[in-house]
Amino acid sequence: MSKITFIGAGSTVFAKNILGDVMHTPSLQGFEIALFDIDAERLRDSETMLQNIKLTSGSTCEIKAYSDRKEALRGAKYVVNAIQVGGYDPCTITDFEIPKKYGLRQTIADTVGIGGIFRNLRTIPVMLDFAKDINEVCPDALFLNYTNPMAVLTNVMNTYGGVNTVGLCHSVQVCVPHLFEHLGMETEGVKWHIAGINHMAWLLEVSKNGVDLYPEIKRRAAEKQNEKHGDMVRFELMQKFGYYITESSEHNAEYHPYFIKRNYPELIERFNIPLDEYPRRCVNQIQSWSEMRDKLVNDKGLEHCRSHEYASYILEAIETDVPYRIGGNVMNTGLITNLPREACVEVPCLVDRNGVTPTYVGDLPPQLAALNRTNINTQLLTIEAAITKKRDHIYHAAMLDPHTSAELSMDDIVSLCDDLIEAHGKWLPNYN
Repeated sequence: MSKITFIGAGSTVFAKNILGDVMHTPSLQGFEIALFDIDAERLRDSETMLQNIKLTSGSTCEIKAYSDRKEALRGAKYVVNAIQVGGYDPCTITDFEIPKKYGLRQTIADTVGIGGIFRNLRTIPVMLDFAKDINEVCPDALFLNYTNPMAVLTNVMNTYGGVNTVGLCHSVQVCVPHLFEHLGMETEGVKWHIAGINHMAWLLEVSKNGVDLYPEIKRRAAEKQNEKHGDMVRFELMQKFGYYITESSEHNAEYHPYFIKRNYPELIERFNIPLDEYPRRCVNQIQSWSEMRDKLVNDKGLEHCRSHEYASYILEAIETDVPYRIGGNVMNTGLITNLPREACVEVPCLVDRNGVTPTYVGDLPPQLAALNRTNINTQLLTIEAAITKKRDHIYHAAMLDPHTSAELSMDDIVSLCDDLIEAHGKWLPNYN
């Protein structure tokens, strides 16, 4: 029996989407779905929920929860990763509150920025432990990474973990549909091409019947410049740099040095930037979990419709050899020629029986590649810090981060990093 292992299965809603999709895919019937999580209660909840979906869907998949991670992985053909190391309390709280003492404010803090750096530093050792188990008990498995920070963790698993890994994010597949809905445009018959890095990939081309739609997109976006809406940062970046970016405005507000600035507090209002957005989401999710749990776990008639998540479509394409196209995060083996080869990039990929095959992009427009490199610098220095355990490289990563370096002096950045290292305590390895 072939096996799909889900690590972080206590993420019940996400497990429902990914594994519910699997149970609704004909070519994936008969698989064992192996669940693992360090939270035994949440693991039981997810197992119960998936058993309910199995009943309503008529799936022949076998669902099994494991208390031993290595046994959950043993013999797996596919591994899905959706962990969060340290959770909201204490680690996300720490990532937001200590920087505030230095006047450094954030929105999401899960990709780059000071919060993204430390989220990486506590997650990379755990991921490398996964890699050791995978190389021992399922060395040929395809690892589907959904955990942020996406680019760094996918890079580490491929480069240092020796695990065949593709990183998967929602931002590419929803980019054009959400943009067109916002602007009142129809997507039927529209073609588009997206590439860059995770959370900073670019809508390079968008057309219909051979007609470039960018002029109309920019015209409609300009008409909204005096309205308050949730996409103001992305529209500003498009106006100034020429291209629309895949990830949301609340994310991109903290990837650049232009938007969250103590000396220009009016920018927060002007661009409708939701500071502390991620902690608010976490609190709301925690507060609503009890009601949500009752619907997900205790409903024996729970039904599921196949979602837009890539995972089941990737597995289906590999099992059936019917090609499927995704936007995947992979190593830059010359795919984007004006970005570093040691970086992880987000490019169109073809999936079939051969696995995930990235496609060649070539040069990005120079201003877009330059913006990508500002984030890649911090990503690569974060990896260097995690692998060498040298504290200086944590400082380097933070000093090269666009938002952090625009707000703080080098001495304050070093002090902030030291404070975060001390506050995170057991969640981090020792740094020299």
